[in-house]
Amino acid sequence: MKPARTKPAAATAAVRAGGAPGAAEARTQRSLIKTGALQSAILNSANFSSIATDERGVIQLFNVGAERMLGYAAADVLNRITPADLSDPQELILRARAMSAEFGCPIAPGFEALVFKASRGIEDIYELTYLHKDGSRLPAMVSVTALRDAQGAVIGYLLIGTDNTVRQRLDMALQATHLELQGAKVAAERANQAKSEFLSSMSHELRSPLNAILGFAQLMDSGSPTPTPAQKDCIDQILQAGWYLLELINEILDLSLIESGRLSLSQEPMALAELLSDCQAMIEPQARKSGIGIGFVAPSVPLFVRADRTRVKQILVNLLSNAIKYNRVGGTVEVSCRTRPDERIRISVQDTGDGLSAEKLAQLFQPFNRLGQEGGVEEGTGIGLVVSKQLAELMGGVIGVDSTVGVGSVFWVELAASSGVDAHADTTPPAAVATAGVAAGAPQRTVLCVEDNPANLMLVSRLLARRTDIQLLSAKDGRRGIEMAQTMRPEVILMDINLPGISGVTALRLLAADPMTAHIPVVAISANAMPRDVEKGLEAGFFRYLTKPIKVTEFMDTLDLALDAARDRAVQTAEGVQAEVGP
Repeated sequence: MKPARTKPAAATAAVRAGGAPGAAEARTQRSLIKTGALQSAILNSANFSSIATDERGVIQLFNVGAERMLGYAAADVLNRITPADLSDPQELILRARAMSAEFGCPIAPGFEALVFKASRGIEDIYELTYLHKDGSRLPAMVSVTALRDAQGAVIGYLLIGTDNTVRQRLDMALQATHLELQGAKVAAERANQAKSEFLSSMSHELRSPLNAILGFAQLMDSGSPTPTPAQKDCIDQILQAGWYLLELINEILDLSLIESGRLSLSQEPMALAELLSDCQAMIEPQARKSGIGIGFVAPSVPLFVRADRTRVKQILVNLLSNAIKYNRVGGTVEVSCRTRPDERIRISVQDTGDGLSAEKLAQLFQPFNRLGQEGGVEEGTGIGLVVSKQLAELMGGVIGVDSTVGVGSVFWVELAASSGVDAHADTTPPAAVATAGVAAGAPQRTVLCVEDNPANLMLVSRLLARRTDIQLLSAKDGRRGIEMAQTMRPEVILMDINLPGISGVTALRLLAADPMTAHIPVVAISANAMPRDVEKGLEAGFFRYLTKPIKVTEFMDTLDLALDAARDRAVQTAEGVQAEVGP
């Protein structure tokens, strides 16, 4: 019997370590082969260029990707040139200047400029333009790494580059798209500006003849002797059509201002009870004429909202007017308010009309869509609700409707609630305007009207002819108006804005600069009726700003206010002179 062989200790250890003799060596060999394969794959990749240099920058390795990208064979460049010889020289100069300024030392515009950061251990990735063998240019993204020995000394550099053509094209395409969008934006803004200017101009041109139509119609309506019933009917038709046309002009202008983002709002706290009372006074004549009962349910506690007072009235009057127009004979409209849990207050306008189907509700807030009422007896354009919706949203609110066919509709608007304390402080009701009576034998007051439109001047002349206490002077342009004001010293001046020669605003400034005329109240009467026009007029110093077409009552009340102000200013001036002279 042969004795058993004993395995060598090393072999036993190798087995215990994980396999047959030589397994560790085999794994190491496989790892080296794999690493070599990876290195070979990297060096032979055609997707990116790998260029390795010695410490002086002379090319020692030029892979397949570099050959493909630059058109040179490795044999053409190895031990012959540096990567700087393959780069755009002008870019190298600019890069060298930039880094010289950054590091505070001179850097040569050659290979040093390409590897300076990497030589200092700073990660460096940059864009440059390679020059192809055929003379073409190739944008590239390059990453530079310093190669070091065991002691940390630099023995060379590795530059790995990727073709940046696609990205550059994409950047150019994005830039071109951006420029196109910018151009489209500018064109849209110009179009909006042109549309606004056109509408503003058309508003002015339409208001001037409307001023004559409505002004003389009001004059006849309130004249003496009173018109006959037949004449009264004709005058009423003229007034109704004229005011309706003015309403259309205002709605179109509002829509244009909203769409162009030029509508200005002045939001403030306000008491709802006061606001609804104003709306009730404005809408009740229409309700009585249509035979519709209208009721305003007072809230159990005072409610306040924060919004633009004029625009809220506009919304509510529009909702109320629609509720009356599209109601049934003998129907009713009820207005109520209630608080919402989201710190909003809802104002509801409920009617007893025919109601709206789901299909019509979906089309409700589309401009110029009257939901099949185009052939009806009620006038309208379908703009009012669109404007109301956009105004509500501009004030941070929301507008909506609930409707049942055969029962009626409830239109509502929700606005942000406000505290009663702030609202009370900010919404002091204006003082009542008193119309001064004309006493028999009262001394005459002088009023100068500067107006170039003969029909408008005739209207003012006819209106003031009813006042025995007023002597009217007139001028057809701004310069003549200033001369007459300096010579005749009128107590009040009525001034148009668009005048031949100099504008009414310029004339106002010249009058204010002259001590002899600076105290005269100047009232603007203009067809420039955009909200900003009115604001600019008041900022310029006009005593009041009336828009054409004028309302006779408003015109007369404003004139009385101006005459009272003129008298007060005259007294103050006299007292000031007396104080200077002394007793």
